[in-house]
Amino acid sequence: MSAETVERESMPCDVVIVGGGPAGLSAAIRLKQINDELEVVVLEKGSEIGAHILSGAVVDPKALDELFPDWRDMDCPMAQTPVTDNWHWILSKGKSYPLPHLAMPPFMSNSGCYTGSLGNLTRWLGEQAEALGVMVFPGFPAAEVMLDDQGAVSGVITQDMGVAADGSHKGDFQPGMEIRAKYTLFAEGARGNLTKQMKAAFDLEADCQPQVYGLGIKELWDINPDKHVPGRVIHTQGWPLSESDTWGGGFLYHQANGQVAIGFVTALDYKNPYVAPFQEFQRWKQHPAIREYLEGGTRVAYGARAINEGGWQSVPKLAFPGGALIGCAAGFVNVPRIKGSHTAMKSGMLAAESVAAAIASGAEKSELMDYDAAVRDSWIAKELKQVQNAQPIVAKFGGDVGTVLAGIDMWMRQLKIGLPYAMKHHRDYEELQRADLHQPIDYPKPDGKISFDRLTSVAFSFTNHAEDQPNHLKLKDPALQKTSELKVFAGPSTRYCPAGVYEWIEDEDSGEMRFQINSQNCVHCKTCDIKDPNQNIEWTTPEGGGGPNYPNM
Repeated sequence: MSAETVERESMPCDVVIVGGGPAGLSAAIRLKQINDELEVVVLEKGSEIGAHILSGAVVDPKALDELFPDWRDMDCPMAQTPVTDNWHWILSKGKSYPLPHLAMPPFMSNSGCYTGSLGNLTRWLGEQAEALGVMVFPGFPAAEVMLDDQGAVSGVITQDMGVAADGSHKGDFQPGMEIRAKYTLFAEGARGNLTKQMKAAFDLEADCQPQVYGLGIKELWDINPDKHVPGRVIHTQGWPLSESDTWGGGFLYHQANGQVAIGFVTALDYKNPYVAPFQEFQRWKQHPAIREYLEGGTRVAYGARAINEGGWQSVPKLAFPGGALIGCAAGFVNVPRIKGSHTAMKSGMLAAESVAAAIASGAEKSELMDYDAAVRDSWIAKELKQVQNAQPIVAKFGGDVGTVLAGIDMWMRQLKIGLPYAMKHHRDYEELQRADLHQPIDYPKPDGKISFDRLTSVAFSFTNHAEDQPNHLKLKDPALQKTSELKVFAGPSTRYCPAGVYEWIEDEDSGEMRFQINSQNCVHCKTCDIKDPNQNIEWTTPEGGGGPNYPNM
């Protein structure tokens, strides 16, 4: 049944924010700090605030200092573990080589930063928002954008609940609610489905480079206390991705309570369709320098998430009539620093200031170009411009040579003599090559102690989707999957997905291959939406509360 034929309740407010992550909550908090009479609604698709948040994380507190100057004395969980020890290793197959600190520009330092759970920081921000009177609704994803007669965004409609897989209404059916607002802020994170619609509807990417992504896969481990060094931060690059002409790197952060957060990022512009980011992560954990920390420990959580890697040249136009993009919906990740939370939060705060001023002047659903201008004149722009060529240089010249050239470029920018232009990007899915140009990769079997299989790993993401609901992973042309995804590219979906969602299964009777989508496994990483070579798979929002339930991630 279409949105036009369902009778819906309507809720008016001043501002609705789509996404309860650091950017969305920072915007909500800043709005209430400016004017506590504003009615602010935050919609979060996860079962609770923080349930879908996944990051390393080493957090630069710059934005947090601006939002709450006394946050260190406010029981904020991020204050527990300041960074005390910082390493960057170049890995070969069996050895590690530390990169001297003097080789990196000063802005690459983690001095003054904190390591901890971004999910728990987000939960804390949620508590601060609610204390200020923000209406926070977890388990209510925004499914549709509303436009007024002039084409301006006028709010969103939340996801219908209780819809069966065949589209019929079950006994517990509840229609989504119209949240009508003077302004709508989109804070969905990387590759949000409504953000994609806004970019297309308002041509927001007309004057920027295409966004590119990495896939971040993370585990949380309880390790032997004798091996734990609170505040130690380790980043790696090189092996094992160097063996497949792919690039990315790993991290190992010693956080509170005897835990380490480990993770691996694979740039999604890889060419070889046989590359499997999950398997590369398992190989990386077996490196002697990494395995040393994990032996005798216990894995307690697993997850995955796409990461914006386009940098400054991929930031789109941020404002449009009635709405704006904030946080990773716009793409403010500093790739060399592996940080984006502080820039995401700052963008939310700047948007809030613009919205509050507009409403105070009596405006509604106007185009917030002062927000766009404020971002481009802020420390977000200054920071991202310093590193804007690092990602495309490595993508063009490879991990070894590219790292050296990227380092030279960053040093030149540090010294105010950088190249006067930004390098271009190519969309990730366009980079994938035919399978006949490559050899399959023989990945080792997991040992069940350090390395694991995907389905066992998904269990540690605590992912759950309600049964008998429409598949939220849409195929535009089912036939194209067989003729191209399988026959031309050898079924890369079975390898790029870190949750085992996609399978090619041989029919016992006909011998024909059938494409199966196990949508209940989906951890909402969005990799399929990004890397499918035909852009034939579209990620949409499932029923509210579904997906991962990350603890301390």
